Amino acid sequence: MTVTTVPAYAAPAPKAPLERTEIPRRELGEHDVLIDIAYAGICHSDIHQVHEEWGPALFPMVPGHEIAGTVSAVGSGVTRHQVGDRVGVGCFVDSCRECEQCLAGTEQFCTGPNGNTGTYNSVGRDGEPTYGGYSTRIVVDERYVLRIPEGIGLDVAAPLLCAGITTYSPLNRWGAGPGRKVAVVGLGGLGHMAVQIAHAMGAEVTVLSQSLRKKDDGLALGADHYYATADPETFGQLANSFDLILNTVSADLDFGAYLRLLKAGGTMVQVGAPGHPVPVQVFSLIGGNKALAGSMIGGIPETQQMLDFCAEHGIGAQVEVISADRINEAYDRVLTSDVRYRFVIDTATI
Repeated sequence: MTVTTVPAYAAPAPKAPLERTEIPRRELGEHDVLIDIAYAGICHSDIHQVHEEWGPALFPMVPGHEIAGTVSAVGSGVTRHQVGDRVGVGCFVDSCRECEQCLAGTEQFCTGPNGNTGTYNSVGRDGEPTYGGYSTRIVVDERYVLRIPEGIGLDVAAPLLCAGITTYSPLNRWGAGPGRKVAVVGLGGLGHMAVQIAHAMGAEVTVLSQSLRKKDDGLALGADHYYATADPETFGQLANSFDLILNTVSADLDFGAYLRLLKAGGTMVQVGAPGHPVPVQVFSLIGGNKALAGSMIGGIPETQQMLDFCAEHGIGAQVEVISADRINEAYDRVLTSDVRYRFVIDTATI
């Protein structure tokens, strides 16, 4: 079966509004899966890349690495998926498959000659540019296709393929669970997922947000406590309180102030990434054997583990489903934090 062109929304040039177009999809190979995309989440990283804020990019660009849909065809050698399966695709669609990281199931850290192949704004093994989920169909090797359990709606599952795994992975690695106190900095697209997941893991969860504006949302999502960081009393009141702090925001923070909220031996993990270097006073770490760490999405095995966990616990993203002709409006609203908490495109409208 050959897929020639499919409808999509693309940015024709850096910072340009996205517009409807048609893009090529490769012929279905022996181990490929053809997915009819139902929903595609809008991630802030889509905007960064369309605006070429992370370095030179490939245009026209079809963003989208939060993809949920249904298998409509499979190659002759496919064993992991079959027609009719509910599936998802995350931030990458290939990797070298041979390096230590790929063999360990942490393909996001592929150390092959070209690293992993991004779902969009990347170049595949065939030398052709990759195009993402703001389209009606995509062809992906079966190894990089995830199974979406029946317990999750495809619309609320789409953001799990980036926002979900971005927060699940550090919570899983650093042991959020019963008897552990976890603070989530920021209640946005990432933070609202972190609260749900940490709560389901059994941790005592505190949200640290600039104001109390979203307090009711935070408590409804599973937070036990909610504090405003604009209140100068907050940092004194919560000193030496947390085993783990997950920072989901990209804004400038006083790292020393937040590190003082950790217990001895605690860890602060960054998943939000400021666009420039930030100062850290080393004595903030030495005093108390504290750690400042980073985390980036997850490999295929852990992403599947996350989807299964979310299905088991009834966790999905809080979404606003939009038609494709509202993508540019949604980008503007993301930049002003006017979304609770993730935009998802109904790709039937493309």
